[in-house]
Amino acid sequence: MVKESVMKSVIKSYARGVVIAITPLITIHNTDPWAYLVAIFAGVIGPALRAMDSKDPAFGMVADIADVEIDKLAKASAKKKQTKK
Repeated sequence: MVKESVMKSVIKSYARGVVIAITPLITIHNTDPWAYLVAIFAGVIGPALRAMDSKDPAFGMVADIADVEIDKLAKASAKKKQTKK
């Protein structure tokens, strides 16, 4: 199951790609719907390729391993703080 924070990061990544791809069309006042479809497709390609890379530190398997380790450290830190009180 994908964590909510990772899902938000993925969605933000796709949104950034699309915004960057369509911004030039907006600035030149292009009204061709086909151009916008192509730009949206181009904006999605980058994040999609990154998501398919299992070794990507943000979204791939490395991210899953890092999340597990961070959770372990956070729990250990919380437990340590409780024992000090």
